[in-house]
Amino acid sequence: MSITVRAAAKINLHLGVGRAREDGFHPLDTVYQAIGIHDDLTLTAADDLGVTTHVAAHIDPAAVPDGPDNIVLRAARLLAGHAGVPATGAFEVRKDIPVAGGMAGGSADAAAALVAYDRLRDLRTSDDDLLALAAELGSDIPFSLVGGTARGTGRGEQVTPVEDPHSWWWVAVPTSDGLSTPAVYAHFDRLRPDAPVVPAPAEPVLAALATGEPLRLARALHNDLQEPAIDLRPELGDLIALGEAEGALRGMVSGSGPTVVFLCDSADGARATAAGLSGAGHGVVLTATGPVAGAHVVA
Repeated sequence: MSITVRAAAKINLHLGVGRAREDGFHPLDTVYQAIGIHDDLTLTAADDLGVTTHVAAHIDPAAVPDGPDNIVLRAARLLAGHAGVPATGAFEVRKDIPVAGGMAGGSADAAAALVAYDRLRDLRTSDDDLLALAAELGSDIPFSLVGGTARGTGRGEQVTPVEDPHSWWWVAVPTSDGLSTPAVYAHFDRLRPDAPVVPAPAEPVLAALATGEPLRLARALHNDLQEPAIDLRPELGDLIALGEAEGALRGMVSGSGPTVVFLCDSADGARATAAGLSGAGHGVVLTATGPVAGAHVVA
């Protein structure tokens, strides 16, 4: 018996970050979008619990955490404990989402693991319970379950779907060296000691999404972590300028980076921007549309 679940990369169309709370987390007001870059996870019944990971050519295998702290195994143990069943099963992950790239690749794998384990073991966990367990594992994981376009509040784990019937064209450029999300937040704190308690609101992006106009959305895109990410990795600013010169409507750091994503006006515009970036020497350039579904069974 086996089951395969697909989960998508996320980008943040808006990421407003407030001053750190007493628990160390930053309050967020964010708009997530799931885009068509995926990881596939297959779970097969087994007597023990383990995971094997296969990565795309643009991902360093050493960057994927292994051992008992692997988030796929943590997700399986958490759901098994919730259901009162043994944590067993052989997971196989095929990764295409950049690691430590600001696109929630680990969160996608955790969401896929929760769905796969629930379905293969016929646990029939409620959606509310799955979302609560996902929030225990990480702030982005509830969105990886929901997918589409959604607003995230709290530390990002409180997710409300946003009606978004339009298609948006993106070009993503990952880099070989990841960026630590805690390090980017810590640098945000250093650069913005006067950050407001309440994060910048997402309404401008939500209004732009409703129009379906790529230029309106491009003008509204916002990421409070872009400044600290570029300050840590100045070449990201150069990459944004290059992509915009190659025809993208707007470039920005995805989440905490270092992946940079570019919004384009059409499929042809995305292909032209990708070709320009490739011609300038960027070896890995991915094109994708959004929004797409959250973690779901494909086989």
